[in-house]
Amino acid sequence: MNADPIQTKAYFVDLQARIVAALEALDGSTFRTDSWDRPAGGGGLTRLIEEGQLFERGGCNFSHVMGGGMPASATAHRPELAGAPFEAMGVSLVLHPRNPYVPTVHMNVRCFIATPEGRDPIWWFGGGMDLTPYYGFEEDATHFHRACRDALAPFGADFHPRFKDWCDRYFFLKHRNEPRGVGGIFFDDLGANGEIDFDSAFALTRSVGDAFLGAYTPIVERRRDLPFGERERDFQAYRRGRYVEFNLVFDRGTLFGLQSGGRIESILMSMPPIVKWRYDWHPEPGSPEARLCDSFLTGRDWLAQS
Repeated sequence: MNADPIQTKAYFVDLQARIVAALEALDGSTFRTDSWDRPAGGGGLTRLIEEGQLFERGGCNFSHVMGGGMPASATAHRPELAGAPFEAMGVSLVLHPRNPYVPTVHMNVRCFIATPEGRDPIWWFGGGMDLTPYYGFEEDATHFHRACRDALAPFGADFHPRFKDWCDRYFFLKHRNEPRGVGGIFFDDLGANGEIDFDSAFALTRSVGDAFLGAYTPIVERRRDLPFGERERDFQAYRRGRYVEFNLVFDRGTLFGLQSGGRIESILMSMPPIVKWRYDWHPEPGSPEARLCDSFLTGRDWLAQS
């Protein structure tokens, strides 16, 4: 069937509401709600928390924007869509916990519809989720990857290995030759080439969005009360610098938002509140910090360890 933007938008709006309600229960604080309009077309709803009990900063955004020409970040690998009218909608979240033993997490699910002149509309879905720990726990990484696998399993055995590998390659800081985190799943252009119908692609995307809370909440509950000190907070701030570098240099969603004239406060809500950079710093050999950098943040087959 053809794309159904009404049904798709209704799902994204509901997903944001469900996730925020669960996160508010975890934190014990209320997210700020900020509705915004985009002069060129569309708008969104930003839900943000700062200085919470659990989350030092985090946001869960819904956006639905449209315009007369696809931004360059969305057409770099699809030059035939340059200048085509489009609409894009989705939910994107990033959570930066205060406790360094609780990992940062990112999740995004989205839908694009482009209408090139003289052609039928072209639609596709994208999204995924990934985990960025500061201190490595095999149990947490395995649980997260298992939840990702289970979300994709109903749609075929090949999706998880493909999307897991895509995530490992995508969330990689090429200029530092190191992964951002332990990965998860990532996909884009799902349906654009006709390899999957709209209903199936939408169902897969919903399954990923619906799996987020089950993938992340148990990790939070295991680690949120672990004691920490200045050393751990200092290392957390150092590693957060890698997160900032990736989002500003490589992240497609950030680039799309900036190039499409999106709302800056909502686009940059993914930035952590406290970050540090140091010149040519290396953790002490044999330390937990060195273990994260030397052996934990790799493209492992985490499910083989379960």
